Amino acid sequence: MDPLTIINHYYGDNAKLKELLLNHSNRVAEKALSIANKHPELHLDIPFLYEGAMLHDIGIFKTDAPSIFCYGTEPYICHGYLGALLLEEYGKTHSLDLTRHARVACRHTGTGLTKEQIEAENLPLPHQDFVPETPEEIVVCFADKFFSKSKPDEEKSVQQAIRSLQKFGEQTVSYFNKWTQILL
Repeated sequence: MDPLTIINHYYGDNAKLKELLLNHSNRVAEKALSIANKHPELHLDIPFLYEGAMLHDIGIFKTDAPSIFCYGTEPYICHGYLGALLLEEYGKTHSLDLTRHARVACRHTGTGLTKEQIEAENLPLPHQDFVPETPEEIVVCFADKFFSKSKPDEEKSVQQAIRSLQKFGEQTVSYFNKWTQILL
């Protein structure tokens, strides 16, 4: 499966956003693959890791984030869940099993969102857990924290990543710190 085919399917008419998405996704994929190379003991599925990293943000075009060329109607917090729905739909219409890819998309926000967080913060998401569980989901989620679409050419330091995660709460930072000890 070629993730670029799926990206082209959804982003063919928005060149600026497509370029931003590809830049970000490539950087996340490079970081994820670097982690995989450093940690052969994790037995990561390398082709899937690449595909998941490339497709984790597929749903951003559905959100209202004009500063990054997204002119949809949904809140940005929903982009992972919306991306999962897009991948499931694309998979069905193209006879592909994109279930694992959809899980990566919907579980990469912050260090994952729990049902309790969604309910407590009244987030516009289904009331269920969206927490990375598999090693590949965790690695893509972790790698994503080092790159922002608003500053696409900069890699954040660990401390900068932590600062940007603090808005999601203490538990989010705790997970990130745990992943840092294991993955870096």
